[in-house]
Amino acid sequence: MHPYAVMLAVLLLGNLMVPFVSAQNAGFVKSPMSETKLTGDTFELYCDVVGNPTPEIQWWYAEINRADSFKQLWDGARRRRVSINTAYGTNGVSVLGITRLTLEDSGTYECRASNDPRRNDLRQNPAITWIRAQATISVLQKPKINASDEIILSADSPSKPVTLLCNLTTAHTPHKESFWMKKGQEIPNTRTEHGNIAYRINKPRADDSGEYMCVYTFVTAPNANATIEVKAKPDITGHKRSENKNEGENATMYCKSVGYPHPTWTWTWRKVDGTSFTELDNSTGRFFITSRENYTELNILDLDINKDPGVYECNATNMIGNTAETTILRVRSHLAPLWPFLGVLAEIIILVVIIVVYEKRKRPDDIIDDDEPVGPMKTNSTNNHKDKNIRQRNTK
Repeated sequence: MHPYAVMLAVLLLGNLMVPFVSAQNAGFVKSPMSETKLTGDTFELYCDVVGNPTPEIQWWYAEINRADSFKQLWDGARRRRVSINTAYGTNGVSVLGITRLTLEDSGTYECRASNDPRRNDLRQNPAITWIRAQATISVLQKPKINASDEIILSADSPSKPVTLLCNLTTAHTPHKESFWMKKGQEIPNTRTEHGNIAYRINKPRADDSGEYMCVYTFVTAPNANATIEVKAKPDITGHKRSENKNEGENATMYCKSVGYPHPTWTWTWRKVDGTSFTELDNSTGRFFITSRENYTELNILDLDINKDPGVYECNATNMIGNTAETTILRVRSHLAPLWPFLGVLAEIIILVVIIVVYEKRKRPDDIIDDDEPVGPMKTNSTNNHKDKNIRQRNTK
């Protein structure tokens, strides 16, 4: 046989074998997990499948004790409480979510996957063409918790102690423990076995504001909780009092605050000029403001020594009140770095001038002649005294 004919036959045989070699039946990478939830909660089930071609994914539901009566679930079902998000790539991934759970949402949820070409043929047995993974969702009645109303802290007068209260009045399973949380963290030393609990803030400040949560644990049921909001107007706890820059440089000023609710969308900056002010925003191309919850930042590009120096004010506002702080911006000339050197140079020049003037104004008598003896000169006064004494002795 001709060598080229052999090569062509091998190539054709390889192309025919590729589909059979690369094909892969559907299989689960991640299956949905059974959960127990409370009424009003939300749950999500995940389903991750692999196969070639990528398998199709469907979600089905059956009521408890009626596993033979599955019904397919669709996105937007149960008055739009059901959401189904599916993405197909190398794997097929789907997430089933149901919000505002009711007791009727209890049941068996099934993820089905298949890449069999006959999967949608009604004459085929779905048990053969689809693989399945099930999870049981049990929804229990949420315990009843009586909690304190929201509290607003006063910033104008010394705050009085604040006490938060929670009372577990109804529970369908035995209560185990209770504790308090803030910002997702458990507050130390608050765990107890009581159903009626309290948390006391002795000297409340703006930093103590936020969402507090009383949490109850149970032996055979998920945790239950209630939220109490403690609100306060913002208190700016950090900012630059002054900023010194050279012209042409960039300046950065910031403010940090505490208080709840956070002033996410109500941070403002303005330049104060006596009794008037100018609101600042990002429209000029030189001023850039970035803000998030309890932090804001003002950046000024290419400082102008004539326009930019002055007082800048940040203002934090929430539904309770507002607080402002100021930063003084000083802009120096390009020659500012040379000022220390120029000062030293000026001192040297002045010193030299003083020395020269002093030397020129010296009296001639103060100048010592090199021809004269340096030491003290002896006079004849001593000899005269000696002669006088001799004469006096001779007369006697």
